[in-house]
Amino acid sequence: MSENSNIAERFTKVLTPNYRAPAIAIIRGEGCKLYDAEGREYLDMMGGIATVVLGHCHPRIVSALENQAHLLWHTSNLFASTPQIELAEILVARSFADRVFFANSGAEANEAALKLARLYHREHGRDRYEIIAFEGGFHGRTLFTVSATGTPAYWKGFEPMVPGVHHAPFGDAEAVRALCSERTAAIIIEPIQGESGVRPAPAGFLAELREIADENGCLLIVDEVQTGMGRTGTFFAHEPSGVTPDIVTVAKALGNGIPIGAMLTREKVAKVLGPGTHGSTFGGNPLAAACAKAVMDELFSGGILESSREVGLFLGAQLEAMQERLSEDKVVDVRGIGHLRAVELPVPAAPIIDRCRERGLLVIGAGERNIRLAPPLVIRPEEVEAGIEILEEAIRAD
Repeated sequence: MSENSNIAERFTKVLTPNYRAPAIAIIRGEGCKLYDAEGREYLDMMGGIATVVLGHCHPRIVSALENQAHLLWHTSNLFASTPQIELAEILVARSFADRVFFANSGAEANEAALKLARLYHREHGRDRYEIIAFEGGFHGRTLFTVSATGTPAYWKGFEPMVPGVHHAPFGDAEAVRALCSERTAAIIIEPIQGESGVRPAPAGFLAELREIADENGCLLIVDEVQTGMGRTGTFFAHEPSGVTPDIVTVAKALGNGIPIGAMLTREKVAKVLGPGTHGSTFGGNPLAAACAKAVMDELFSGGILESSREVGLFLGAQLEAMQERLSEDKVVDVRGIGHLRAVELPVPAAPIIDRCRERGLLVIGAGERNIRLAPPLVIRPEEVEAGIEILEEAIRAD
């Protein structure tokens, strides 16, 4: 039995079966490369599902983790810690927000945002509790966030869902208007839907939602868990729209793989979240906050955000060139922005993803017939070319 198979067998014996048996066991990572239990090298173009934004074992993050590990790991939020405060100060300075709440994941950040939307109205004497979300969206696996997720397959077996959540077709402003009422607390949207196939919001749609929210008196929540941290060429994907949300959530790449999430909001909304209303034991703990601060420093002072923009455009051009070389019965569409892209196929993506892995490339699905690419921002053009070459070979072999 191979070492990968041995580890997979151990995995299936002791872990709950919600994850499929892994084909390989990853032991080590460096930059955009990963290595399995048998020493084989892989080019990582899924980035831990849009998480490892600076690549694996980035020296600046490793140094931050090591330094903080010798100082303080955890105290709870009954006390202040300087890494948490410094990280919050940076996030506020780089965004529309006045206040930050830290959690451990994107789902927890979104859960906090949805709870805050209800609390905000209740504290002002309004019985607003309904949420408008979108078909095809994904916001997490807690009961509230999975209720907001617009894919019924994720609801199966967990019903009844949290009441008061409605779903509009993605990009349909009139459907949103029709769903709005005096009970609407918030509209929540991803600027680019990731799980359903990397679908960017139509031009002007975020601005329409801002207008609808203002007319209705509800809040606008932008879920940047997958799209934030420079993945689309700007710090947040909503920035080019010129829209100012009431709440933004971020996670995944914030810690470059260290678990941390954050909810950012404006003062008028944040002030209702008084002592005891919400909390998180591990949220923003010193280890996670120190690593996230190092990520922010590298993105901005290290110049990664600027340099990655050209590579993101190059990735898009390479995918478009691949599409031109392949017939329509091989590739239906390529789409996305920056370092978040998808290749839509006319057939199920799983076998092609497997062939990519066998050839040394790691990519992930997004819906049944989409291959998602979310490589680290530090990926080099020559690595992009090598990855697209493997991807094309795998598609041609179908």
